[in-house]
Amino acid sequence: FLLQNTKDPQTILNILNILIEVVSAGGGRRASVLVTKGGTQILLQLLLTASKDCPPNEELMVLLHTLLAKIGPKDKKIGMKARINGALNISLNLVKQNLQNHRLILPCLQVLRVYSTNSVNAVSLGKNGVVELLFKIIGPFSKKNTSLMKVALDTLAALLKSKTNARRAVDRGYVQVLLTIYVDWHRHDSRHRYMLIRKGVLQCIKSVTNIKLGRKAFIDANGMKILYNISQECLAVRTLDPLVNTSSLIMRKCFPKNRLPLPTIKSAFHFQLPVIPASGPVAQLYNLPPDDESDDNDDAETESEIETENDDDKDQHFKNDDIETDINKLKPKQELGRPIEELKMYEQFFPELSENFQVKRPAFLGLPKKDSIKDSSLHQQSDQRNLLPSCQCLSQEIVKGLGRISLQNSAKNDQYYGTGCVMKKESKTNLTTLTCSKPSEYVSPCGGSLFEGSSVQLGKLCCAGVDSEEEEDSRSSSSGEQVMLEVSDVSPVHDCDLYIEMVKTTKSIPEYSEVAYPDYFGHIPPPFKEPILERPYGVQRTKISQDIERLIHQNDIIDRVVYDLDNLSCLVPEEADVLKFNSKFESGNLRKVIQIRKNEYDLILNSDINSNHYHQWFYFEVSGMKTGIGYRFNIINCEKSNSQFNYGMQPLMYSVQEALNSRPCWTRVGTDICYYKNHFSRSSIAAGGQKGKSYYTITFTVTFQHKDDVCYFAYHYPYTYSTLKMHLQKLESMHNPQQIYFRQDVLCETLAGNSCPLVTITAMPESNYYEHICQFRNRPYIFLSARVHPGETNASWVMKGTLEYLMSNNPSAQCLRESYIFKIIPMLNPDGVINGNHRCSLSGEDLNRQWQNPNPDLHPTIYHAKGLLQYLAAIKRLPLVYCDYHGHSRKKNVFMYGCSIKETMWHTNVNSASCDLMEDPGYRALPKILSQTAPAFCMGSCSFVVEKSKESTARVVVWREIGVQRSYTMESTLCGCDQGKYKVRK
Repeated sequence: FLLQNTKDPQTILNILNILIEVVSAGGGRRASVLVTKGGTQILLQLLLTASKDCPPNEELMVLLHTLLAKIGPKDKKIGMKARINGALNISLNLVKQNLQNHRLILPCLQVLRVYSTNSVNAVSLGKNGVVELLFKIIGPFSKKNTSLMKVALDTLAALLKSKTNARRAVDRGYVQVLLTIYVDWHRHDSRHRYMLIRKGVLQCIKSVTNIKLGRKAFIDANGMKILYNISQECLAVRTLDPLVNTSSLIMRKCFPKNRLPLPTIKSAFHFQLPVIPASGPVAQLYNLPPDDESDDNDDAETESEIETENDDDKDQHFKNDDIETDINKLKPKQELGRPIEELKMYEQFFPELSENFQVKRPAFLGLPKKDSIKDSSLHQQSDQRNLLPSCQCLSQEIVKGLGRISLQNSAKNDQYYGTGCVMKKESKTNLTTLTCSKPSEYVSPCGGSLFEGSSVQLGKLCCAGVDSEEEEDSRSSSSGEQVMLEVSDVSPVHDCDLYIEMVKTTKSIPEYSEVAYPDYFGHIPPPFKEPILERPYGVQRTKISQDIERLIHQNDIIDRVVYDLDNLSCLVPEEADVLKFNSKFESGNLRKVIQIRKNEYDLILNSDINSNHYHQWFYFEVSGMKTGIGYRFNIINCEKSNSQFNYGMQPLMYSVQEALNSRPCWTRVGTDICYYKNHFSRSSIAAGGQKGKSYYTITFTVTFQHKDDVCYFAYHYPYTYSTLKMHLQKLESMHNPQQIYFRQDVLCETLAGNSCPLVTITAMPESNYYEHICQFRNRPYIFLSARVHPGETNASWVMKGTLEYLMSNNPSAQCLRESYIFKIIPMLNPDGVINGNHRCSLSGEDLNRQWQNPNPDLHPTIYHAKGLLQYLAAIKRLPLVYCDYHGHSRKKNVFMYGCSIKETMWHTNVNSASCDLMEDPGYRALPKILSQTAPAFCMGSCSFVVEKSKESTARVVVWREIGVQRSYTMESTLCGCDQGKYKVRK
């Protein structure tokens, strides 16, 4: 107040000096206090009054601007206040009139920088020539007035964030000027004393390249090559990393956006839907014109990027506008939704409620006997497709080297495995046919007639050795000696013969005729705990730099297509040093491969069928490799903004050579792994209408152990539909029907004609006495489902463990069977799994968003799964628990999502209504029990909030409409645990 009321110039100067010292000593807190007391307004008014003096008092102007520069950042409205008071141009005019008075213009520029944070002010100042003025101040290398240079650059960078000012700078050729200044300071600053000035120049370039014209001017000025070369020189000095990182951001932003090298963003496979939805993404896809690649992303202005791309995990950080706040919608309604007469069709799936156990029930879906298989195979020989090897290029040497390879289990597991399988070469073809020989004690249901009427191609099993041991193996194989595969630790429910039988009845859209070795052989866990990969410093920057080299050194790029699902005439490379790829097998996903450099390949994943996006799941075969060479693989059309690949996750690899050496394991492999935004633009159609979106790259480098091996890579441990059918068949054949009630039904057929299994597990009644039958029929139901999202294969592995545990002799399992009836749908989306989709079914829709109103023609598995639950509700037998198994790509551990009205309201501002709600806290019981008994389970990651975007999921619909209080989604990580006994170490 003294400053506001005094008229004495010296008193004013003294007060200003005191305030400057107070604010300087107290930091931001004292500056904030001064702002709250109206200090900004008083200083601006004093500035306006002082500017009327002719000439203005220089000392007063210096002190006023110095104090304004210190408190300005704490006042969010300083720009508006300065504009209203007419103080905006006072500072600008002082700079114009005193260019040689560095003491005065330094604080004036600092104030202009603060003013420029307001976009309206930035435009106004730009119209008054501030951009041109600042380019008179900044210039080439000089040791004089470096503080002024730094402030001028910071002010210019703030002003250029305005698109109007950025266009003005481009029109006047200032992009070239900035690059010239940066090169000059780099050359002369050999001791790196002026790094802040060099970074200031880069910040100006970064601001001006936020607009399309700026990016074009940067490219035309050879900016990519300039920044790339300087960055390479700076890599050796760790303190210059901020310059390298900023340069990298600029180059990534200015890298010309390209479309994916594909004929269409739609899937390479087509399936005609029986009904086309009236609206939604699928309807939009069907209405796309032939040129669906119309790329409007170049017209979208790129916002300035942050240096670290953080993932917005919507599951963890809730947005208030996505949380359901309508209590009437939150309260469970328990509506059947369908007439009771219609629901009676599901009575057939609950025979346990009427079974009298007087007569031994017949086995359901039992595998036919040997003779019947022979008859049926002969009958269907004309129309049943042949199963071919998973690699088309079988060299004569490899086939000769195969000799006779038998798969024989140890005595420990003889009871679980069928006949040994021997590979032999047919006389009239290069295909490898499997036949059965060497029967074991226990003959599998498929017997020796497994391949009558059908041939099975598996591919290159054996490889040319690189050491003496492998050469000896090859020679012994060719001389007729058998190479034995010991699989004593493989799960007892894996049967390679039975797997082939299951494959024959699996229907895929591409009509796959090949079988992947890992699915046929099975696998065992690695014999050691796999650590989280330590990420090398600067690996992402290095990979991005190598990508930028493609533009700068275009002559070094091979750019050769070596695999292409869209071009059936694409020839398999014959050169010995080019890798061969394949994904034409169940659950496979790899659409196109382009060789970039000698040992570097760009890989493009296929969209989900009837969709134009959802790229994450991959599963493909590689062969023709050499040892001692690091092969770099870049999957270039991923969509999520972040991934566990940035936090230690590695892709999985299965080596056939290792499997033949008694080590059939999926192992985590790869070095220099990272996940980052690339220069391939996403069509707004594929990005849900959003413009300016880019794809992301997963890159990893692999050095193979064996020459000419056949290896498979996958996002996560594959689990195919045929594997599920095999597991269920084995479980049924192995269980004790006197103790365990096990029934397998077909709930419905999918769009492609595959059956959706429904499993019932409980304990047989103690006897056929009335009391025991009543206890049997009155057991509460527990309803489980899994694999609605095909790419979440870990959900199937968790389900497999659940099934095996419930069928085991464990006393706890026996107790569970005696207490509950388990209804289980182990795979809700068989078609998506079979065809290598990541998220959708053949309808092109996320089935876990269809539970509110499923269409029986487009979503049959969801329609009938919901029907089962509606039937149970109609007969007053609500399940005690419903749990849907999922996988999570961005979090660690295992956790659950449930439903609670109160906890949903707690996350909003509507707390008063929730205070009076009475809610049974039983929904927390199961997660709490799991957190105390399962080391991998994390209660802290659980959530019970109901979001609007999740209202059509199984969890919410079963809770709200069916009335199951304990309705959950259980998420399992794709990348280990960070707690408890399973905590992974780096």
